Amino acid sequence: MQLKKLNYTPSRAEDVKALLESEGVEVQYIDRVNWVDQYPFKPDVTFKMAYTDEAFLLHYSVKERELRAVEDSDNGRIWEDACVEFFIAPFEQDFYYNFEFNCTGRLLLYGGAKGDRIPAPEAVLKQIKRWSSLGNEPFKLKEGENQWELSVIIPFTAFFRHEDERILEQESLRANFYKCGDKLPTPHFLSWRPIKTEKPNFHTPEFFGCLVLEK
Repeated sequence: MQLKKLNYTPSRAEDVKALLESEGVEVQYIDRVNWVDQYPFKPDVTFKMAYTDEAFLLHYSVKERELRAVEDSDNGRIWEDACVEFFIAPFEQDFYYNFEFNCTGRLLLYGGAKGDRIPAPEAVLKQIKRWSSLGNEPFKLKEGENQWELSVIIPFTAFFRHEDERILEQESLRANFYKCGDKLPTPHFLSWRPIKTEKPNFHTPEFFGCLVLEK
């Protein structure tokens, strides 16, 4: 995947969608059902992504029949709600960051290699700007034909265990993008690039795809 470079970083997350559209950033699909026998449900999930000199810009669009947004705190149990995720190994393959967002914009962020993963401090979490079309109030369950969007601005300073300027020195990065909802009535586990494990497991940097940075 070619990651387009844009000239400026918006000041508000709610402006990300329009910017990505105006710059012609291509739509990507989170449509791999890796464990079809256990979890066959497949909501409609797309994303667009670009970068600037300061940040990654990311916009998700989701259509699904069940919504849940119980978690009301950052670094909580985000993956149990209707959730989209972005895992990235910007440098070493085994050292990755997982950005997990529920449908109201609550965030979980950890960084490290397996066995050495630590949560991002609150000061880092506050740097990541988020906007959800559903607002930011928690709710238990909504059923029906639901559609929601999420835009985020992830500054390079969010990679709190590395020096942020190293991102721009890279030719390419390794990453995967996910959709899940462990405690939805119909749990599901989708990915952008395929995962070859027996059971659902997103913490698999060996299956990350390639993001080539446009220079």
